[in-house]
Amino acid sequence: MRVCIQRVKRASVTLPATGTIISEIGIGLLVLLGVGTEDNETVAKELAKKCTELRIFEDDAGKMNRSLIDVGGSMLVVSQFTLYADCRKGRRPSFTDAAPPDKADQLYQVFVETIKNLGISVATGAFRNEMHVELVNNGPVTIWIDTAQR
Repeated sequence: MRVCIQRVKRASVTLPATGTIISEIGIGLLVLLGVGTEDNETVAKELAKKCTELRIFEDDAGKMNRSLIDVGGSMLVVSQFTLYADCRKGRRPSFTDAAPPDKADQLYQVFVETIKNLGISVATGAFRNEMHVELVNNGPVTIWIDTAQR
């Protein structure tokens, strides 16, 4: 799995077809989540836990020493198969390493449920839909995790 984590002041997802905001959070993390062909439930659960425990929020001394759990923040999780884009050949990305939609959706749901079970308020995007994602990056702080590189 691959995630791009952004520490945010606020973030939201709008469906462009209707202009309707379907999800929004205040202080917390925007997590763009890509699922690969080799991923499984164990990887999804471990990554979800890691995202909530990352110490990337400032403490009283201004050091990044607090987690999402510590600050009582929320998480907005958006499925993003394009994190598996392979641009090594030509100019058109290949997505052959991205999981097929059924598997990706299942593991996306496992990731989200794991976050909820950890007591974090979670909002989500709309799987397999065009979305407009808006955010105010806090810092800016942006972290990339690829579970294949652990």
